[in-house]
Amino acid sequence: MTNYGFEELEAFFRTNDFPSIEGDIRGFRFLKLRSMSRRDAMEQFCELHQINIENISSRQYLKHVFELNNIEETSIDEFINLNYQIERGARRERENYLVDQLRRLQYFDWGGSFGNSLEKNIVDNYVKKIQSYDEINSEIESNLLNSLRGYTLNSWYNHWTSILIEDIFKDHEKVLPTIGLVKKIDFFINNIPFDLKVTYFPEQLMKEKLRENGYGNELTQLKRICRNLQIFIPADLKDEALKMHLYNIVLEDQREEARNFITALKTAKKEIISEAENNPNELKVWLYENQGEARFDASNRFFLILVDENDIKNSWRLKRNIDFLRDNINMHFDNLPADMSNLDTTFYWSKDGQTYHCKSDILFIKYTE
Repeated sequence: MTNYGFEELEAFFRTNDFPSIEGDIRGFRFLKLRSMSRRDAMEQFCELHQINIENISSRQYLKHVFELNNIEETSIDEFINLNYQIERGARRERENYLVDQLRRLQYFDWGGSFGNSLEKNIVDNYVKKIQSYDEINSEIESNLLNSLRGYTLNSWYNHWTSILIEDIFKDHEKVLPTIGLVKKIDFFINNIPFDLKVTYFPEQLMKEKLRENGYGNELTQLKRICRNLQIFIPADLKDEALKMHLYNIVLEDQREEARNFITALKTAKKEIISEAENNPNELKVWLYENQGEARFDASNRFFLILVDENDIKNSWRLKRNIDFLRDNINMHFDNLPADMSNLDTTFYWSKDGQTYHCKSDILFIKYTE
């Protein structure tokens, strides 16, 4: 194993070179301290272990503690666990209330895509395009207000369900949590740091797989069945909205041809998801290679894939099904081997032409009535 200095380990961290850190004799020590590097946490740790930092800048706390040979890794683990239990206790008291509030959201509808910038969307699509005072007021009261409400509600739902799910992971005895919010690290599993990503089976990959498997384009097939059943096809909806609209109409149709179509489509999607579950490396690589450029990193990731097999479009509801999630997540960790070498993942990032190496795990949680 290597024995890098603090500056070298910090450089590896900033450039997403986790394999170099994990291959260092003090790499896990560095990452654990990095995960509790907020000023208040470091000051609390130093006070507890009688470490004098009176004449040290807060920016130097991490390096100073890292280089103290008398501070053992077990002391770091105990401090992290103690602080997490304090944080967790406060959230646990409100957990039932929070779950109840989240269950009140009946529709997961973004109301149009704002992307990563609300301001840019408003400026580009309203401020710069509309000259009429009355028209822009009308747009604010109708389309913009509805879109803003959908965006805000969905963001609220994703934020709080993510905290609930992350707590399930951190509550398990094989997991060492972090203190507060730390970029690239949500917790450690067998000393390996992971960033948790709660998501669904990617829509774009599903489209690709349906075509590869000979099913064709889902929207095209929906239009075909609608024509056969003489169902009206509106012309004012964009493709994604039209696909959802037609799907819901065919789903509600009780004619045999409609029922057979829905069954065949669900079966095709289930087979694709089962194939990914049995051979997960392709999906893990796809998720790395298709992440947003603005938020790119090559950190170790734990992908939690939620699938409602009754209706994939309702998979978002699983994020608040806490008892169901807890049972499945705990089962995964109870059966997790100590050797995690099979989690090595390599992917190519086309934006910079670099090949990255990391570790990634994936857990499919599928709900079927």
